[in-house]
Amino acid sequence: MSLRWLGVVAASYLLGSLSFSLAVVWILQRADVRKLGSGNAGATNVLRTAGRWPALFVLLLDITKGILPVRAARALGAPAEVVAAAAFAVVLGHVFPLFFGFRGGKGVATGFGALVALLPVATTGALTVFVVTAVVTRYVSLGSILAAAALPGLAVLAARLGWSPELSRSALALTCACAGLVVLRHADNLKRLFAGTERRLGAGRR
Repeated sequence: MSLRWLGVVAASYLLGSLSFSLAVVWILQRADVRKLGSGNAGATNVLRTAGRWPALFVLLLDITKGILPVRAARALGAPAEVVAAAAFAVVLGHVFPLFFGFRGGKGVATGFGALVALLPVATTGALTVFVVTAVVTRYVSLGSILAAAALPGLAVLAARLGWSPELSRSALALTCACAGLVVLRHADNLKRLFAGTERRLGAGRR
């Protein structure tokens, strides 16, 4: 990989390291969102601790943050593996942000943005899994886990049915990597789900 493409991947990671949930909650409450609610630096915890509109703002910014590196890499004419690496780098930056002690969010919204730009049909299918699960069970974490787990299979299915461009090995590897990262980041949620102690959406703020 040339220095030019390494720079694209590095810039994607740095962009991912911008934590909008931390910034928004600090501006509104002068508090670290990682010390409030669930302790997660993501839109769901912003919803619990700061309200609906700040959470929606953070969600949109995190999704946009995921889309931009994929679009930029393609605009620069980057090969498929560089586009995939940029997409993974922005998610990695969100989860392990350089600017905030490597303690970030769980990568769901940013991963969605990156993957919807890379594999729109499969990612839309995964979004459907998330929405149905979250609405029926009111567990955002369970929706995120099931959507991530379903994504690689949906990507392969969409390619086989001709609903999306040919699925490259790098794109499939990225999909599996992002899915695995999201599931691993939800390990504590899985434990609480099995124990019956996971908080449902709308259960109130802490």
